[in-house]
Amino acid sequence: MAMILLDDVSSLRRRLISWRHSSRSIALVPTMGNLHAGHLALVQEARRVADRTLVSIFVNPLQFSPNEDFDAYPRTLERDRELLEAEDTDLLFAPPVQAVYPHGSQGQTRVDVPGLSDILCGASRPGHFAGVATVVCKLFNIAQPDVAIFGEKDYQQLLVIRRMVKDLCLPIKVRGLATVRELDGLAMSSRNGYLSPAERARAPALYRALCRAGERLRKGLAAGEVERTGAEELVIEGLRPDYFSIRRASDLQPATTEDQDLVVLTAAYLGAARLIDNLRVSLTDTATSVVAAVVGFRKRGSLDPR
Repeated sequence: MAMILLDDVSSLRRRLISWRHSSRSIALVPTMGNLHAGHLALVQEARRVADRTLVSIFVNPLQFSPNEDFDAYPRTLERDRELLEAEDTDLLFAPPVQAVYPHGSQGQTRVDVPGLSDILCGASRPGHFAGVATVVCKLFNIAQPDVAIFGEKDYQQLLVIRRMVKDLCLPIKVRGLATVRELDGLAMSSRNGYLSPAERARAPALYRALCRAGERLRKGLAAGEVERTGAEELVIEGLRPDYFSIRRASDLQPATTEDQDLVVLTAAYLGAARLIDNLRVSLTDTATSVVAAVVGFRKRGSLDPR
């Protein structure tokens, strides 16, 4: 069956109603387009867990600050469409801004997830996660999927969406999928395309610093010391760290000596790009070394060599 492309809410709802009448489960993969192998892994997971796969492509103005890259953000709809068709995606929803925000984005009712939204990336990008939560909530209400698939590369975003779903009693299961990486460890991201060749060669230092931080935590070093060392390593490698932080994995509160399930998160500037990444660290799992993470990530190359 050929993939369906729709750009208006009414047509999408009519199509989804027909699926539900046939008792088809629906998985939604929300994206901003410029797709790479990380996105396609989400689509593959959606196909695995549901009868029908819906992918949305929407560059959401509400999550960009005035000084950010909304206008420059790459829009590659035709290429994205070809990639999704090759993955046997059932439906692509690619609405214009006015279809999602008919009264304009500035006057839009907003969804705020307090606590999780104003730390880490939220501290550096005020209003960003309110924009994310708002558009995802709208997509959830429009599509009413059974399950939604998100990547774990933006771990904070994943927790914000899960909290929103819980707090608003939305009957949707949110699944997180492990970060897909380039062969040198760099997390796949649409913004990697902003890197010059020299910057791209330095970018894997972000993941190497995370892996070393995980090793230090397993050796019993204090979180504050591990954070300082990680940030210093990024500076030495030519990156400008925004933050390098060790948090409790369940809610992103600062880690204490009692916490065993941790996540190390970092954001750093490299040229025109702001890169983010994270690494989960379980201090109870002594049988698995974080060193394995350096060589154990998925051995698959990007569909976008940038």
